[in-house]
Amino acid sequence: MSFDWGNVTHITKVDPAKEFPDDASVLGDTDAVIVGGSDGVTEENCLAAIERVRSACPNLPLFQEPNSSDHVSKETIDAVDYLLVPAVYNGDKGNFVGKHVEFFTEIGAKPDEMIGSSVPLVGGLVASKGREVVAELAEKIVGEGYVIQNLDSKAAAETNIETTFTPEEVAGAALATESFYQFPVFYIEYSGTYGGPEDVAAATQYLDDTALVYGGGINRRQQVDEILDAGADAVIVGDCFHEDTERYRQTIPAR
Repeated sequence: MSFDWGNVTHITKVDPAKEFPDDASVLGDTDAVIVGGSDGVTEENCLAAIERVRSACPNLPLFQEPNSSDHVSKETIDAVDYLLVPAVYNGDKGNFVGKHVEFFTEIGAKPDEMIGSSVPLVGGLVASKGREVVAELAEKIVGEGYVIQNLDSKAAAETNIETTFTPEEVAGAALATESFYQFPVFYIEYSGTYGGPEDVAAATQYLDDTALVYGGGINRRQQVDEILDAGADAVIVGDCFHEDTERYRQTIPAR
């Protein structure tokens, strides 16, 4: 994982199922883009969104955060810099372990489709000579510790979340992310509503090498400053990018 999270304070999350603003060049003020969403997402609209971002800002770091292996193809993999694969701590087993196994099973069973390379198969999975190709793909994969804190969100419904975490549990998830799972990213997601700095302040004390990012309800500079001051490395802004370009501009931190 060579991406330098130390240079990032503002990330834009582009939902491929939503309309782009008329002027996508507004993305030139953000530090990185994540393409992903929970509803109405397909491989086709992911690729279209990725290509739109690349066209507007060719040098911007670009991630895909697939909700399913169906959202990933050779074309999407080639077009992005990294794949973010969430492990949702307060989701069900399928959204912590199951999707990871499913994702790598797809890679192993369908290398031509997933990575566009003919490799030998044994028993339906890649043979040893094909593992080098899979290893190259794996260099793009970024594990992401993830906590969803809005029970009314589509993301919570998709991951079968029944309860949110207390700040103490968020802190425990942060500690597990860095010391046990060693994921490079820990994401606190309030998905459309502003959760404030409490969870961020609880988590940051346990993170030295792991980047702490917060997303949810960010639509003005005061909120950005509050979250960053609480210890987050970056904020993630999504809805207002699609809905209100001028308000989106207001979320860009002072440089």
